[in-house]
Amino acid sequence: MTDFALKATTRTVVGKKVKQLRNEGIIPAVLYGHEAKNQTLSLDLINFKRIYKDAGTSNLIDLKIDDASPVKVLLKEPDFDAIRNIPYHVDIYKVKMTEKLTTEIPLNFINESPAVVELEGSLVKNIDALEVECLPADLVSEFDVDLSLLKTFDDVIKVSDIKISDKIEVQSDLEEIVAQVMAPRSDEELEALEEEVVEDVDAVEVTEQKPEEEGAEGEAGAGADDKPKSEPEDKKE
Repeated sequence: MTDFALKATTRTVVGKKVKQLRNEGIIPAVLYGHEAKNQTLSLDLINFKRIYKDAGTSNLIDLKIDDASPVKVLLKEPDFDAIRNIPYHVDIYKVKMTEKLTTEIPLNFINESPAVVELEGSLVKNIDALEVECLPADLVSEFDVDLSLLKTFDDVIKVSDIKISDKIEVQSDLEEIVAQVMAPRSDEELEALEEEVVEDVDAVEVTEQKPEEEGAEGEAGAGADDKPKSEPEDKKE
């Protein structure tokens, strides 16, 4: 496992004043977890983005706060600013190396499926991560899923087919289908779909007001307002 290191400083700014920190390229964070009181921190945006890109949420990180000795932590999925697409806030979980933890480890899909390449099927990925329980030292960055096992449209890859260390206990359903390949639609199926669309369009009922009804409504409206309306109300500003 690669060693990752992240620096942080104690943060005293809270509330609405945190916005100014973000404008200065600083991300507010909170440390919590094993034997740790909630501690407000500040992270450098550029440094955090680099570490998070490589470490994600399933790699242990040495977090150094101010001048204290580093502690082992896991990053949680950060909140992102939807407009600027940058981390808005980060939760950091402190771990104890002798106690098991529960987290998610992403799936890494490798190789090509013969059912896709040779039979022109469509690959369907049902999940992209597994929930696991293990000691922090036994964490891995990702689990490989070998798509070359999908040779026909009847083949499926289940959670139980993924090679996982016996030191890691999978919490996800072992019978859950991770990936499979769907057969392409036949010409008959495509024609049937087109016919259904045409039938749906023909089934749409179009209603029109009769001229005399419009006139009657106009007279009723004029009577109610004591004068006819020259234009719709929504056009008057």
